[in-house]
Amino acid sequence: MSPHTTDNSDGVSDNTATDNYRGVWDGRIGFGKTPALLVVDFMQGYTTSGSPLFAQGVVDAVANMPPLLNTARRTGTPVIHTNILYHAPDQIDGGIWVKKAPVMRAMVAGNPYAEFCPEVAPREDELVMTKQYASAFFGTSLASTLVAMGIDTLIITGCSTSGCIRATAVDGVQHGFRVMVVRDCVGDRHPAPHEANLFDIDSKYGDVIGLDETLGYLMKR
Repeated sequence: MSPHTTDNSDGVSDNTATDNYRGVWDGRIGFGKTPALLVVDFMQGYTTSGSPLFAQGVVDAVANMPPLLNTARRTGTPVIHTNILYHAPDQIDGGIWVKKAPVMRAMVAGNPYAEFCPEVAPREDELVMTKQYASAFFGTSLASTLVAMGIDTLIITGCSTSGCIRATAVDGVQHGFRVMVVRDCVGDRHPAPHEANLFDIDSKYGDVIGLDETLGYLMKR
């Protein structure tokens, strides 16, 4: 018996998720030829102490971003940012999502929580796409923009891992892009959903990779 398995009371072997997925949901796609860096929703509501959206995992992810942003800019890799903004005062364009998650109603123009984190703020020459839902693809021109730019690899960073990152990764592969999620540069409010969603993304929708591997790829282009 594997050291990772045990017998339960029914005599059926239990194994780890990694063991269970091995050889079935553990393929790798790797980087393509032409990447873009996508920075998803790094807004101050996730990094401001006392905010209902505050997530230490996002604070850590933002802190890890400068080397990646600097390298992307230095190597001419396109950088695209997303944010969430709703129409005040009723956030009608948030539909059912803001009913399910009313905490998101803070994302309106003029609210400091809806401003970009200064450490990762877009430059004037970098595209910002505003969205109202989880996926950076849903209701936006992101897919068309990436195709027009000849992009085949989408390097995803941002927050939150279990929400907008997962949704964007799923839509990314469904739109035909190689999805690469940088573990060090995504974050969530709790380690459990963070790790569970990274595991699922890595198993089915893209490759979860480290910051050093990402930097090495960009610098070799």
